[in-house]
Amino acid sequence: MPGPRTDAEVAAWVSGLGLPGLVDLHVHFLPESVQRKVWAFFDRAAQEYGQQWPIHYRLPERERLAILRGLGVSTFAPLVYPHKPDMAAWLNEWVLDFAARTPGAVPTATFYPEPGVASYLDDALRAGARCVKAHVQVGAYDPRAPVLAPAWGLIAEAGVPVVVHCGHAPIPGAFTGLDVFAEVLDRHPRLVAVLAHAGMPEIGAALDLLDRYPNVYLDTTMVGVGFSSPLPADWTDRLAHRADRVVLGTDFPSIPYPYAEQLAAIAGWAAADDRLGDPFLRAVLHDTPARLLGVIAHGERGAETRSGIPGLSE
Repeated sequence: MPGPRTDAEVAAWVSGLGLPGLVDLHVHFLPESVQRKVWAFFDRAAQEYGQQWPIHYRLPERERLAILRGLGVSTFAPLVYPHKPDMAAWLNEWVLDFAARTPGAVPTATFYPEPGVASYLDDALRAGARCVKAHVQVGAYDPRAPVLAPAWGLIAEAGVPVVVHCGHAPIPGAFTGLDVFAEVLDRHPRLVAVLAHAGMPEIGAALDLLDRYPNVYLDTTMVGVGFSSPLPADWTDRLAHRADRVVLGTDFPSIPYPYAEQLAAIAGWAAADDRLGDPFLRAVLHDTPARLLGVIAHGERGAETRSGIPGLSE
């Protein structure tokens, strides 16, 4: 099924696939003071990254939520992340409250290598967090640090997905790289890890991790769009062998292009290989991320309200 050309076409396109909505595993909502600082950083992208990064959805929170509703996003994981100590626990409190007051938002959590990390992460998981964000690149920390071992263990035991930005993109960090995070997976093989941005630019290495670890997934965030690096030549062939291990992620709202562009890229992969097609689209855009977030059981599709999470359209 051809992808949407504009945001105005997205909702009808999703409906045409027979889906109750999109489930986006990689969205960001942050406290207003933090959001301003993040956008200020992207305003300096030419100096930081060597290219401009115009924020396409630089709007107040209420308007951003309305845009997601209009796009047909029924469920999303509002990811937060710290860049220094004594920040993660506060972010967890904020995002749990945000999810409680925002239809369609799944409770999430984050962490940082610091004393007390296992305690506040355990608190967040007990409070209902169903997705965790680990940003190795922004946090500039070693994911193998001994202080983090109990945190990874808690996440693995809880069975919730952790979205990990461990790739070198957009610029390498002190502890980025798929080889570094592979050591965490070796120590915690039950960890349900979602490699943000498909591990860009090491996409081939990310796909190798899917082959090695049955609980590792890729998200589509900024993958295959004009703003990012080229895909491997065997991309769709390898997707066909791991079609149930890819989930929708977009990085909304801090992307330099319309939301529809990411969906069109995914639709292009589906059309490029007969082994993918519309079943792949339905899995990536709804079924697999919904299952990881606990919205639906394996093989089930229907209203997200089955698990008590109202859709944005309600």
